[in-house]
Amino acid sequence: ELDAVFFLYNTFRSAISQEVTLERLLPIPDPRGNDHRPTPDTPRPCVDFEYAPSRREVLDKLVPQTLATRVWQALLESNASEHGARMSAMDNATRNAGEMIDSLTLLANRTRQAAITTELVEIVSGAEAL
Repeated sequence: ELDAVFFLYNTFRSAISQEVTLERLLPIPDPRGNDHRPTPDTPRPCVDFEYAPSRREVLDKLVPQTLATRVWQALLESNASEHGARMSAMDNATRNAGEMIDSLTLLANRTRQAAITTELVEIVSGAEAL
């Protein structure tokens, strides 16, 4: 019923870098990079292995395990990417808050200094008037 199943997730590269990854889950890609389907004209390998239990039983066990492992790995990658992005966002927010505190402290000090200067000028002016 399906031609292929794909999985889209974020891959963790570093705390500030994530990469969107599109991976084909089904049919399972050939690790050698040969993704074409065998045809009757395609030569088959000369080595044939004996399976115990049967080949079908081995595949029935390994295919779901492989898919579960690949999905779990993608979920872990996405989770690590999210944590990295949150850490970067919090670092930027902390830095911005520190800069804002510094600028507001400077503004408060200047305002206080201006008020003190104004009071001193009024006191000196009052003393001269006497």
